[in-house]
Amino acid sequence: MTPATVAAKKAKLAFSLHEYQHDKDVHDFGNEVTEKLGLDPNRVFKTLMVADTAEGAPIAVALVPVSQQLNLKALAKTLGLKKLNMAAIASAQKSSGYLVGGISALGQKKGLKTVIDESARSFDTIYISAGKRGLQMSLNANDLAKALRAAFAAIATQE
Repeated sequence: MTPATVAAKKAKLAFSLHEYQHDKDVHDFGNEVTEKLGLDPNRVFKTLMVADTAEGAPIAVALVPVSQQLNLKALAKTLGLKKLNMAAIASAQKSSGYLVGGISALGQKKGLKTVIDESARSFDTIYISAGKRGLQMSLNANDLAKALRAAFAAIATQE
């Protein structure tokens, strides 16, 4: 059990767990998930943390498909801010309580604003990290958004 699975159960979310053997030499975590589980990269969502300054603590969480990149300008506009930066790895890990590659939007130490790319709504279920490398969960994006009080917005761009 991870904090993400505990949070999902507490929120009474319907979800399924999907395990795979994480290769410690792989650092492209999203592509590893899609390859090892044989999933559509548009349905697997990476969890990214952003800050309002380059050295600042994370202020928000963004979920975007692993097949795309986060559009920081679009996310900033959605949050009513002028500019955002990606959170530093150490800050993201400290704020979330998870290691990079296993950061989940669910069960984070601090409840941050969360925005999910609107493409998630086009699938019955999406895949997100379940709180550790080698473990994903599939669940309905609308249910996830409700549990996180998250918004949907167009925040992803093609690589």
